[in-house]
Amino acid sequence: MRQLLLVLVLAFSLSASATKSQTEIAEALARRILGDKASEFVFKQIPDVKKGKSKDIFSIDNNGDGKIIIGGNNANSMAVGLNYYLKNIAGTTVSWYKDDAVYIPENFPPVTEKIEVKAIVPDRFFLNYCTFGYTMPWWKWADWERFIDWMALNGVNMPLAITGQEAVWYNVWKSMGMNDSEIRSYFTGPAHLPWHRMCNIDGWQGPLPMEWIEKQAELQSKIVDRERELGMKPVLPAFSGHVPALLKKYHPEANTHDVGDWNEFEPQYQCTFLYATDPLFKKIQRQFLEEQTRLYGTDHIYGIDCFNEVAPPSWDNKALKEVGQTVMESLTDVDPQAKWLQMTWLFYYDKNWTPERVKAYLSGVPKGKMILLDYFCDNTPLWEKTDNFHGHDYIWCFLGNFGGTTFMIGNPKESSRKIDKCVAEGGKNMAGIGSTLEGFDVNPYLYEFVFDKAWDRPLTDDMTFAALARNRSGNSESAAKAWEILIDSVYTQRSGVGHATLNNSRPCLKGLGCNYVKNKITYSNSTLVDAWGLLLDADGQGRDTYEFDVVNVGRQALGNYFRDLRDDFNKAYKEKNVDSMKAIGASMRELLNDITSLLACHPTFSLRRWLEDARSMTDDPAQKDYYDRNARTLITYWGGNRINDYANRAYAELNDQFYTPRWNRFIDRVISDVENGREFDQKAFNKEISLFEHNWTEPEQQRINYMADGDGVTTARKLYAKYADRMKASATTH
Repeated sequence: MRQLLLVLVLAFSLSASATKSQTEIAEALARRILGDKASEFVFKQIPDVKKGKSKDIFSIDNNGDGKIIIGGNNANSMAVGLNYYLKNIAGTTVSWYKDDAVYIPENFPPVTEKIEVKAIVPDRFFLNYCTFGYTMPWWKWADWERFIDWMALNGVNMPLAITGQEAVWYNVWKSMGMNDSEIRSYFTGPAHLPWHRMCNIDGWQGPLPMEWIEKQAELQSKIVDRERELGMKPVLPAFSGHVPALLKKYHPEANTHDVGDWNEFEPQYQCTFLYATDPLFKKIQRQFLEEQTRLYGTDHIYGIDCFNEVAPPSWDNKALKEVGQTVMESLTDVDPQAKWLQMTWLFYYDKNWTPERVKAYLSGVPKGKMILLDYFCDNTPLWEKTDNFHGHDYIWCFLGNFGGTTFMIGNPKESSRKIDKCVAEGGKNMAGIGSTLEGFDVNPYLYEFVFDKAWDRPLTDDMTFAALARNRSGNSESAAKAWEILIDSVYTQRSGVGHATLNNSRPCLKGLGCNYVKNKITYSNSTLVDAWGLLLDADGQGRDTYEFDVVNVGRQALGNYFRDLRDDFNKAYKEKNVDSMKAIGASMRELLNDITSLLACHPTFSLRRWLEDARSMTDDPAQKDYYDRNARTLITYWGGNRINDYANRAYAELNDQFYTPRWNRFIDRVISDVENGREFDQKAFNKEISLFEHNWTEPEQQRINYMADGDGVTTARKLYAKYADRMKASATTH
């Protein structure tokens, strides 16, 4: 009955969308973003572009009644036109979070002359499998509704849409003989599902509740309906070969392969891969696609990633070609219009993927049937190393962060040059621009900038950055200077795995306490302190974006300074100077508390929101604790034996109740060891602190008892006055 209901809901929603005109769809988006002020805009449909790679175009003009006319060839282009006006003429910006207020000027300024802008590329891709774990596992429809509007405003028309696939898999595996307990125990906990979907781990923090599976199916129906309404083609998943180990119990003839250890997870969590040449592969693909289409429809683009961070059964070129060919056949046997979307992270991550092997794998798929995501172009554009992916369509992608970076980092100017080069030299099969961020982070403007580059805007990069300063802080000369410093000196470094300030890391005397935390900066912290001071000199006009920025820049500067204090503590340890160690340790503790007080001033930096969203997924008390535990684990020790602190967060309560206690224990232990004539034993301390980390993820052990609250600007000014001179005096790069 529930499945029939989902089909009926899908059919109704698709027919309802079809009855709306493109202008009506754009008007509805404007009302959701601007409320009553949306009446000051008029939307109209204009013809497609006839020449070039993309048909998309928007225009902005005035009419005789003092209203702004936004034209576009479809609702998606109209949304981009509206966003262009808001950012570059009205001086405001729209966040991807539903709870972030949009600053709306009292009067919208007129357009001085008509603007007409064409898209450079047809495809604008967004999201990463990991984003559905690091950001979205606890989202409700209200979160998705704002985010889908944000995607439309930024021109995204090819979003990854993998929510709700467990409902499809549940029905597939059940039809193949597995029972309820076996199927749900195969799935991981909600926050870890991306890595289950990518054939990395099975069963970790499972079994997955049936309530979750059913609710996510209902949510996915709403998501893909709204995305299609706004001119997007959702990229749905398909079968990549990942099967439950217990499938052999019901199909002993299946030719399977154990993919082995991933990040040192125990054997019971390792995954099983079905050879693409096994007859069962195409059977499972058919069942999955037919069931998924029945529930969610299709736009004929399917995300399949067979060997993400795991090795294929064979590195033989012929075998790799056969995999590509068979997977593609399994799609087109069911959907003749199917296209295979493949991320190329595997080619970057695993050096066993030599140019010859990459070519062999891709050669099994006909041209025009595959779209490749050049996943990490802000660091390493693979199109330059693979002969433009041997003629397959590909999308230039900005990754930008790993795990939901809590570091002010990114390379917008370098990325801009790389995009321009790809557009000019990347060949006719360069099909789009996108972003593959692992999680939403503290640098949202960088992703918007990348999507700006998909259009032939009459603006230079410097004009865009100047508008960014105005939109976030109002018309302030000091804020403009601050952002000039940030763009020219701070946002010049490519993002890497686990970037975070040292206070987020497992404590240690030198270097970093965890392989997955990096805090290298290429600028002097004095430069960032100068930018912070200039921001604090601005008015901000009560904008939420301004308060976020003064908190964000301040906590980065203070976190950089914490590294300097730790290094001083290590120096005192080497000298066995207990008095100096105690004094520096006291300064470290004080700084940690002050970082908490600053983070507690803006809800973006709130752990309680993350945990309350997790607990609100159900009314059942036991399941509330289950979701709570899963949410805590992802952002702390993660799982396995290697990924500790990978997805660390700059959350006030996490800093107060997790990071600070770790550092307090460390400071006490090191001082005690020196006082008692012992050498500090890092390995023994890590073992002890690991127990603390695991215990902290148990909901009954630790309740988050306060919500982020406070005046961010006032608190930031107090902390700037307290620390600015000290930070400049000790400023280093590291």
